[in-house]
Amino acid sequence: MSETEYKAVRGLMRGLALINGLNRFDGGASTAQLAEQSGLHRTTVRRLLETLQAEGYVRRSDSDDSYRLTLKVRELSEGFRDEQWISSVAAPLLGELLQKVVWPTDLCTLDGDAMVIRETTHRFSRLSFHRSMVGRRLPLLMTATGRAYFAYCSPAEREELIELMISREDEQSALAADRRFVDRLVEHTLAKGYGENNSHWGLERKIAAIAIPVMHEERVMGCLNLVYIAKAMPIEEAARRYLPAMKGVVKQIQAQLADVSCV
Repeated sequence: MSETEYKAVRGLMRGLALINGLNRFDGGASTAQLAEQSGLHRTTVRRLLETLQAEGYVRRSDSDDSYRLTLKVRELSEGFRDEQWISSVAAPLLGELLQKVVWPTDLCTLDGDAMVIRETTHRFSRLSFHRSMVGRRLPLLMTATGRAYFAYCSPAEREELIELMISREDEQSALAADRRFVDRLVEHTLAKGYGENNSHWGLERKIAAIAIPVMHEERVMGCLNLVYIAKAMPIEEAARRYLPAMKGVVKQIQAQLADVSCV
């Protein structure tokens, strides 16, 4: 059966075009803007947006009637798992980084309201205090890697994450609901240039960590995290010693990501 036997589904094509179009607007877009961009009639655009909203892929702002993408859009890329680009691009570089920093490092990506460790050198570092780390979830607002992601992602995505965390009704949701805490956290992280955790996470009171984002086309793809025993040194000392090597690895990862056509 030939691939051209069936006609293209126009409604699906138009819906995907709107998702792609919304992705180009920072902070949302109106029906009129999307109609002008796509060349579709406003009524058609509105009908498609309402369908996408019903399916959870976009949401409408009550304040200005604009539309924006939701985190559910990320599910559309689940066919290509984060682990694939990490294994092919980042994993070898983490091995090289271990020779320079000795302390274990992790490469983490976002999964809902937490970061998940996808690759790590814990099992190879002689200073590691944990061995089985791949797959472990790290809360966004209490860990270095989570804070780095949260601070460096787009404002629109940050608002989505806040809403998601608040809806969980757990320890992290209370922090997410504290707007003053959230704003200070973002400001502090951006000012320093890295996320930090100095015994802030209840499950790991003895550890400290620093983390920096891995960017690709203005999107945070993940974060590189270095973990150490908190009493070994202050956060500032860890940053002075290890950030240059970490930034070098992130730069290499980003350069290779630019060449990976499937990202």
